[in-house]
Amino acid sequence: MTEPIYIQIHDEIKEAIEAGRWTAGERIPAERDLSLQFDVSRMTLRQAIRLLVDEGYLERRVGSGTFVATTRVQENLDSASSFTETMKLAGKKASSRVISYKLGQPTPQEAEALQITIDTDILRMQRVRYGDAEPIAFEVATVPQSRLKGIDKATITDSLYQALLNNGLVIGEAQRVVTAGVASEEVGQLLDLRAGEPVLVLSQITIDNQNQPFEFVRTQYAGSRYEIRL
Repeated sequence: MTEPIYIQIHDEIKEAIEAGRWTAGERIPAERDLSLQFDVSRMTLRQAIRLLVDEGYLERRVGSGTFVATTRVQENLDSASSFTETMKLAGKKASSRVISYKLGQPTPQEAEALQITIDTDILRMQRVRYGDAEPIAFEVATVPQSRLKGIDKATITDSLYQALLNNGLVIGEAQRVVTAGVASEEVGQLLDLRAGEPVLVLSQITIDNQNQPFEFVRTQYAGSRYEIRL
């Protein structure tokens, strides 16, 4: 029995991707050009493209077109791990760029999350996190200043978790909430996204082995480069 035309097109495009003729991040030809190439209607072509998107071979980007999907970094929510550790497991080198590093007082939301009063001194740090020089996430981390005694700025901005561990902290559990969002113009510029492209928003409160919160962080991940496993 002959396979439907859209399945034949699907298989041909899939083979081109797996053989490396179409590479990760490459924009595929427009629907009009592909329908002419395969001598089919656009409706038939769209069936093939939709199936490839559903299978993760292609990805649609708002306002940009359809691209060969890039390999996403995967994070397992079962345990509290640092961004550096997550990148290492993905075979990527982690790095950071500090956008803002300020000492001050917490917002009401930060104070509630960290179980501190609003006059407690805190560090609020904004960073862009990279994997192999590709922007993966924009992170805003808030930590009580008392947790950072004896740690210099360079060490903190390089790897906050490692700095805290080296300072005697024993990490316990993490409370996490994941929501869907879209990139603002500012975040889009930092993550090399168009404003309105999808982002994963992860809010996390991390506690120590004494059940005391030591970190509140809100991270926006580029949706096309990151996925969370449950």
